[in-house]
Amino acid sequence: MQARTPWQVTRSVWYAMFMREAVSRTMADRMGWFWMIFEPAAMVGVMVFIRSFIRGSNQLIVNADFIPWMIVGMMGFFLVREGMTRGLGAINATQALFAYRQVQPVDGVLVRNFVEGMLRTFIFLLFIAGGLLLGLDIFPDNGLRALFFWFSLWCLGLGLGLVTSVLGTLIPEIGKVVQVISLPLLIISGVVLPLNHLPHYLLEYLMLNPIVHGLELLRQGFFEHYHVVHGTSISYLWLFILAVNALGLLLHIRYRDQLKVQ
Repeated sequence: MQARTPWQVTRSVWYAMFMREAVSRTMADRMGWFWMIFEPAAMVGVMVFIRSFIRGSNQLIVNADFIPWMIVGMMGFFLVREGMTRGLGAINATQALFAYRQVQPVDGVLVRNFVEGMLRTFIFLLFIAGGLLLGLDIFPDNGLRALFFWFSLWCLGLGLGLVTSVLGTLIPEIGKVVQVISLPLLIISGVVLPLNHLPHYLLEYLMLNPIVHGLELLRQGFFEHYHVVHGTSISYLWLFILAVNALGLLLHIRYRDQLKVQ
């Protein structure tokens, strides 16, 4: 019998873990699908109500309707957030599988991020289809650009998940910190309120957040003439993505043995 190559072994491991994670994510909780759809829908409804109540019909967003603009930003943010937060429990969830030497701690993080990304992509497509049925201008003007920056945000979430999976497993308190900063991160990432109207001295600090760059570029893919926040940069976004993914992989290599015995 011919021995399998390392790549064939890795593919088999990923496939088995993918089936395990997909079934667990979609069928273990009867309310799982409901909450995945209800959370962004409820957030959109609340923000539209608050904005309409406070500002009436006055819109501050140039060349984009408020509701589609917010849906695109919110779905992009949730893609990054879930990649970051779900990486926290990925290693502990696959602890029993480390009895097989072919399974490494990083495999659980990669597979969990892939499953989460696929689910978020499907839900985003549902929101786009629903928005079009309701007459919202939410179809991307530049489909390839929108796909590329959706993928970019997916990679950003993966990198953050790789880092938090190691740090959160070795230092449990870090997991609590990551959970706490999710809401402030939503606010300072320009998800529900445009950042263009903030003072420059404040904006230059907020633009250190790579999520802002990803969301603005994703929105530009949907709204061709949308004016992105000053300072938005593809180079900065991808340099951060490459750096955080490299850091995450290095942490997994360095602490591989410690992660297996946690």
